[in-house]
Amino acid sequence: MKRVLMTSALAAVIAVAGVSAVIAAPAPTTGLAPERAGNFQLTDTTRLAHELFYFKHAPAIVLMSQTNGGKLSREGARALAKVQDTYKDKGVLFYMINSTPGQSREATAAEAKAQKFTMPVLMDELQLVGEDLGIQREGEVFVIEPKTGFKVAYHGPVTQAAKAIDAVLAGKQVANPRIDVKGGAAIAFAERGKVAEHANISYSKEVAPIIQAKCVSCHQEGGIAPFKFDSYEVVKSFAPMILESVMSDRMPPYFADPHIGTFQNDHALTADQTKTLIHWVRAGAPRGAGSDLLKETAGVAPEWPTALGKPDVIVTLPSFDVPSSGTVEYQNMRIDNPFQEDTWLKAIAVKPGARSVLHHVTSNHSPDRGTKPARIPGGSVGSYTPGAEPQVIAAGAGAPVPAGGKLSFSMHYTTTGKSATDQTQIGYYTLKQAPEFIKRSTVISDFALKIPKGEARHTEIAYLEFPADAYLYTLYPHAHYRGWSVELKQIAPDGKETMLLSLPKYDFNWQRDYDPVEPIHIKAGTKLVAKWIYDNSEHNKANPDSTINVTWGEQSWEEMMYFRVNYRWADETVSNVRNDLQAKLMDSRTIGALDNNADNKVQIDELTGTMASVRTRFADLDTNKDGGLDKKELEAGNVSRASATRDLRDADIDL
Repeated sequence: MKRVLMTSALAAVIAVAGVSAVIAAPAPTTGLAPERAGNFQLTDTTRLAHELFYFKHAPAIVLMSQTNGGKLSREGARALAKVQDTYKDKGVLFYMINSTPGQSREATAAEAKAQKFTMPVLMDELQLVGEDLGIQREGEVFVIEPKTGFKVAYHGPVTQAAKAIDAVLAGKQVANPRIDVKGGAAIAFAERGKVAEHANISYSKEVAPIIQAKCVSCHQEGGIAPFKFDSYEVVKSFAPMILESVMSDRMPPYFADPHIGTFQNDHALTADQTKTLIHWVRAGAPRGAGSDLLKETAGVAPEWPTALGKPDVIVTLPSFDVPSSGTVEYQNMRIDNPFQEDTWLKAIAVKPGARSVLHHVTSNHSPDRGTKPARIPGGSVGSYTPGAEPQVIAAGAGAPVPAGGKLSFSMHYTTTGKSATDQTQIGYYTLKQAPEFIKRSTVISDFALKIPKGEARHTEIAYLEFPADAYLYTLYPHAHYRGWSVELKQIAPDGKETMLLSLPKYDFNWQRDYDPVEPIHIKAGTKLVAKWIYDNSEHNKANPDSTINVTWGEQSWEEMMYFRVNYRWADETVSNVRNDLQAKLMDSRTIGALDNNADNKVQIDELTGTMASVRTRFADLDTNKDGGLDKKELEAGNVSRASATRDLRDADIDL
């Protein structure tokens, strides 16, 4: 069974050799399609990401330019649907692409629904893909041949698309590879034909500041990236990689959909920054005049986060030798609590000793036996996952650590083919006085997940129902190598649905907290619903094994469906602790994990994975004989997470 553990930055470096020849050529200015298509990733109207180079296995990829309300778009979509039906069993992929300025994703989704489009519509909101392909109007069809380096084998009207596909499938040259498309609405590209202007983009005043702001924190001496951005010469040498990484949305590693929510720790490039970088690289990455900010400010990564400084308390965990291969069972490390008085934390920073092998850290506080109950609630005392940043508690709140007892750390190590020694440190930043609010944590999870072997897009959902008003501080999704995309939405008591976070493409190597700019107020009776999509196909290059059905498990080659939420109860303060609300929240955990269609009942086919054994008792448990188990029936039958072969950890432990 293969193992995969590679940072996105390193993967990008390795990819350069394979993609630079494809992406180095500037975008065409004549409206003619290029010889080859460069890699890109776009999100469709359902908020699912599609990366061109992922589909290298496809015999052909067909794209058609689309604009909402366009006569040729609608006619072309109907004609292309017939072509799609002809090749549905031959692996040919079909998409439409909307590069039209001012047409929103919502409007395009409505158009797709009204016109009953049979293929995804990719939203090219920055027009960078359309520029590269040379799109000029609606109804233009591109047939791309992955096996020959993503050659654009055909560009022309939909009427000749089938002949072009036939030629590609037969391994032959398309007879008429370039045919003008007539009629239909023209699509305006504001930056087309401006290569000369793009060559005047200032490296000194425009490009270097973007690299400094969005890249250097990792790409510096002592940083987690494999190389440094410390001069123009380095940036120039990596220009093809920058183009491919930005166009495929792999870098910078921040993957929240910009249309959903606003977050404090947003590291994504803005639209203007993205276009500046791409146009500068396509223009040849010229040096131009001016100083080199990167060379002038080159430094060494700080030992602890610059914004936080040196921690008030630093805990050094025992060292652990990780072998080069094999399975390493979770290591449970317990140390004396360094806090001898009840303490409130304002931030926690985890500094791994060996990032290459440390998969994650979870933790909690446990009291000494025989001691009186703590005056403040216990919980997590820090966590770490790949790409994680320091956990900063929301203003006015604190993370409680009761005095005395032990701090326990669960360490998950993954072998990489090279032995390593890890000695992780935890930095604690304390509040000097008690806060007003208590930071709480809970987990939305499906411990009964089952991902069929070979399935490329498998969906699992789970939810929790909040028994009282609360304010959400942090949204944190977690899965393993098969996680493809994830979303969290709230369903209010009146049925209104609001999307809170969407990652159209999840990256296992960069697992971040998403802290809303303003805490999100949810009302009593609100369901928080997490939806994960998994890729268990052979085409997922990170997949440990596509030939097995995957269930819940702690090791990386197994899988998790996990979504942590940090929050506070609206009417809980440090002087008015409401542990009863925590207990009520947990009442919805089992049904929320099993009820895949969110109808407040568990049907027999929803008992999968680690909960499949409950099927033998289903008829007896279904006392009202309505074909579903409600919360009361589940409780009466003692159906809970304890029935699973692997239990979830306590709700207040971050993973």
